[in-house]
Amino acid sequence: QVQLVESGGGLVQAGGSLRLSCVISGSILSIKTMGWYRQAPGKQRELVAEISSGDSTNYEDSVQGRFTISRDNANNIVYLQMNSLKPEDTAVYYCNADIRTSFVNQRVYWGQGTQVTVSS
Repeated sequence: QVQLVESGGGLVQAGGSLRLSCVISGSILSIKTMGWYRQAPGKQRELVAEISSGDSTNYEDSVQGRFTISRDNANNIVYLQMNSLKPEDTAVYYCNADIRTSFVNQRVYWGQGTQVTVSS
């Protein structure tokens, strides 16, 4: 059984910073792409940032230059450092990962989400 557990969300003032962490546990052979998504009230879930197994990164335009995604492959953790936060960054943030658990099983798993609220 694979679990993704996010932490680090909370309430912060505009201009502040937060660091999200997502710890992945379970019977894991390998992890390919890891990513962070967010969903604001009344909006669809959107990709925030993703990082490949080779450390290539991709960011949503509005967070480019403010957010940094990184991964700790030894401990199966993905991070999202969020700086210069804006009220429009307020959302539930979800991590996901493309995980191989056996020779024949590989799929995307999701965490339960962590709330980030940025006050103006």
